[in-house]
Amino acid sequence: MKFRCSESFIRKYIVNILDWSWRATIRAAQKLPEDVDKILEEAYLREAYVIWNYTTVYQHGNKATWHKHGDKQVGVVGKDEKRVFTLVPSISASGEVLPFQAIFQGGTAASCPSKDSPYYDEAMKLGFKLEPSKSSTYWSTLDTMKSLVNDIIRPYLEQKKQDLEIEDPKEQRSIWKIDCWSVHKSEAFLSWMKKTHPTIIVIFIPGNCTSVFQPLDVGVQRVLKQSFKWSSHADIVGEVSKKLATGGSITLDMSLPVLRDRALGWIVKAYHDINKPHLIKKVV
Repeated sequence: MKFRCSESFIRKYIVNILDWSWRATIRAAQKLPEDVDKILEEAYLREAYVIWNYTTVYQHGNKATWHKHGDKQVGVVGKDEKRVFTLVPSISASGEVLPFQAIFQGGTAASCPSKDSPYYDEAMKLGFKLEPSKSSTYWSTLDTMKSLVNDIIRPYLEQKKQDLEIEDPKEQRSIWKIDCWSVHKSEAFLSWMKKTHPTIIVIFIPGNCTSVFQPLDVGVQRVLKQSFKWSSHADIVGEVSKKLATGGSITLDMSLPVLRDRALGWIVKAYHDINKPHLIKKVV
């Protein structure tokens, strides 16, 4: 008789025997403002005013581990290795998911998933934008934000105007709701938006209110992150199983090229998992 370690068995063992609990890595917790209701009401009225005057709405969106119960300092193995990238998902009020933008730390296209990745062709067909950060981080920059607008946001809005047969598309305004990220709020970016894309009206999610007012955070991010979790887990299980079958050393390949190519598969799978109109419309 074979014993199977089910997920519930492992969870009980971790909690009851090892005395571990699911803990966030060290970081100041985001707290809602004391006057959050007033802030959200004002944000809602501001958005309603813009919609009343211009119409056409578009929505846009952004650490934990098992550890000994009671410990105040919580670290994560591999956290300092920076095997990470920035994924920029976008959704529309009509229930559509736009192509993803993914930003990888590095100066050239060689820092991004290679064309040999099994999912590369599909990612290109879906219109994904894979970009090097051209900086020392993997965060969005002024240049990547311009690319996002030029290559993903604007084409989508222009196509929608054609689909809706807008009489004067050059005068039709569109709303783009984004987070209060430093690059988003910078004078350089906002000035560029007004000059280059004057028909796109930028509305900001109030600070520290993403968990209750940002559509992606409210109902999409959990599904997306869960998809990433299962995809990455499947890759690990597949790699370990293959090495067990061949008698090889059970050491996971954590090299950047391998992880980048695998990550592209996770991104494609996550796109399909959230690309469901009924899911998107619940939060917009």
